[in-house]
Amino acid sequence: MSTFNWKEKNWKFKLGIVLILFSLIFFALLLVFPFLDITGPLKITLTSISFILAEVTFYTGGFLLGKEIFKKYKYWFNPINWFKSKKEPNEVYNEMD
Repeated sequence: MSTFNWKEKNWKFKLGIVLILFSLIFFALLLVFPFLDITGPLKITLTSISFILAEVTFYTGGFLLGKEIFKKYKYWFNPINWFKSKKEPNEVYNEMD
């Protein structure tokens, strides 16, 4: 089993991870805005802006990570595969093609 080496990854991969993690902040803000003591229209505006920024940063990060990472996460998040035996990443890629 290979280990993850952060130094071997290029700048696109690192930026993709950072953008996806950054999008989680905007998604978390969606849970905070309804409880703030501000006017209704401002809550709606802040929620809309936060949602749009979260989606844009998430999909931009996913685009930078690439097809292989997307396939791996798609396999992991599929409920059918949750109780199957763990596979090596190369087996997942071969099965998805």
